[in-house]
Amino acid sequence: MSNDADDRLRLALLNASTSERATSQNFRRELDADLAEFQVNDGQFPRGYDFDGFVVTGSAVSVYWDSEQEWVEPISEWIREAVDRGLPALGICFGHQLLAHALGGRVEDMGEYELGYREVRRTDRDGPDDDGDPLFAGLDEAFLVFTTHSDTVAEVPPGAEVIAENDYGNHGFRLGRVAGVQAHPEYDQAMAEAVTLTKDLPEERIQRVLDGITDENYARASETKRLFDNFTDYARRVRAERVAAD
Repeated sequence: MSNDADDRLRLALLNASTSERATSQNFRRELDADLAEFQVNDGQFPRGYDFDGFVVTGSAVSVYWDSEQEWVEPISEWIREAVDRGLPALGICFGHQLLAHALGGRVEDMGEYELGYREVRRTDRDGPDDDGDPLFAGLDEAFLVFTTHSDTVAEVPPGAEVIAENDYGNHGFRLGRVAGVQAHPEYDQAMAEAVTLTKDLPEERIQRVLDGITDENYARASETKRLFDNFTDYARRVRAERVAAD
């Protein structure tokens, strides 16, 4: 991958997290791009669409808390326009849900919590000769991820394809240049532990999750970090195609 200045992507980072600094650090570490960051849950929105793509982070809120999260619909409008303009998009956890919501899907409360390292299965391949979704290039048919969510994308947007799932439900979708994943590939072990300790769950369950945050599981889950490079590679190809067309 080239690191020449002319090859640098400019991405909008739509940070919806209440732990803004830690989230910003995680995505700046993982994304090979220049990031223009907007704290959307504080009403900071991009004023235009002069980006090579955009990424939506996780959050502790729900997209359907309309009366409490007045920023959700305005940023959903921006997302719809950005997608109409052809910008590649990646959503992580809440970001995955927000993309689905903005594009006509349905997000709902699961009635339970998925927390800790869990296995996810790819559903994007029709057979061994099918390369599948570019977001998952290089990943096995099943891979380990760190999860923390109680909402789920119950219905993907019209025309979207489910690209990953597990026993808890949807773990990824693709609609054109838009992709979302439910898990948190950007987490390191310290972040996984810190998030786990904030959950209002039985002490025994919290301890089981903490016991699972091992060097071995983190190493396995770190394989999914390649999806960030896959996304920036994809955004770079889209930009090249756009420049060639112009």
